[in-house]
Amino acid sequence: MQLQKTGHRREALHLPKVIFIAAAAATLLPVVQPPVALLLGLALAQTTGNPFAHITPKITHWLLQLSVIGLGFGMNAHAALQAGKAGFLFTIASIAGTLLLGLVTGRLLKIEKQTSHLIACGTAICGGSAIAAISPVIKAGEKQISVALGIVFLLNSLALFIFPAVGHWLGLSQQQFGLWSAIAIHDTSSVVGAANKYGETALQVATTVKLSRALWIMPVAFITTLLFRNSNGKIKIPWFIGLFLLAMVLNTWVPAVSTVGPLLVQSAKTALSLTLFLIGTGLTRQAFRGIGWQPLLQGVLLWVCISIGALVAILQLMK
Repeated sequence: MQLQKTGHRREALHLPKVIFIAAAAATLLPVVQPPVALLLGLALAQTTGNPFAHITPKITHWLLQLSVIGLGFGMNAHAALQAGKAGFLFTIASIAGTLLLGLVTGRLLKIEKQTSHLIACGTAICGGSAIAAISPVIKAGEKQISVALGIVFLLNSLALFIFPAVGHWLGLSQQQFGLWSAIAIHDTSSVVGAANKYGETALQVATTVKLSRALWIMPVAFITTLLFRNSNGKIKIPWFIGLFLLAMVLNTWVPAVSTVGPLLVQSAKTALSLTLFLIGTGLTRQAFRGIGWQPLLQGVLLWVCISIGALVAILQLMK
């Protein structure tokens, strides 16, 4: 009898792991699109949980970077340069405006300084990557980082569904949508997921512009060091962007690479689905409870402002 109880207990302990592995494997199927993978991860987070929570953040980090590098093998350097030029002024204006608005709303809502700045940087530049890069510069604590990440990942999840629907409703072109999603969606994973759902040209524009925005981590981190009067903060440089550019150059000018490019791009899109699934598994009820209404309100306000502002500007300037 005791052995039978022990056997049942072991089965109960292994069941969440089996469900998690099966769900993760399902996201590798071509029929499972990135938004569906994210929803699947969210469903597991609210039910069986993530039995591998101690290692999935690191796996997610590397998977996202490899996915972005892989997408570079499907891009043309000449077209990417044109997209980068189109998004340059939008990038400067949106980053400066979001950081300034973040400073004002943070003070009005009486949010702790480090938390407010991380939310603003995550909204202005590239979501979780910016938060991870800026947090050591301002010596942010674990609680401050988790609150900022929770807000960014929550809004990213919504953007993955809202943006393509709004884009189709407004009849945005591929280039308009790619630029809009790159500016207004926080994290690279959701930008790529939303743009991929909208179309191939949108994906190329969005990825190029988003990665050019990510380079602004370095100057923003330097300014942050001055604002927080911290000379010992370390800046994490997003080196994978250089590999993305190299992949794009090779695909443009090396015929042998361009022949295997489609396979590498498809592999990158599959890895992106798995990445979004893993992100979804981290959005637990505990993570949502620890956010607080003031930081959440700040995150929503910044996101709405940058989304509407960028959309109006794009519609006016890219008719």
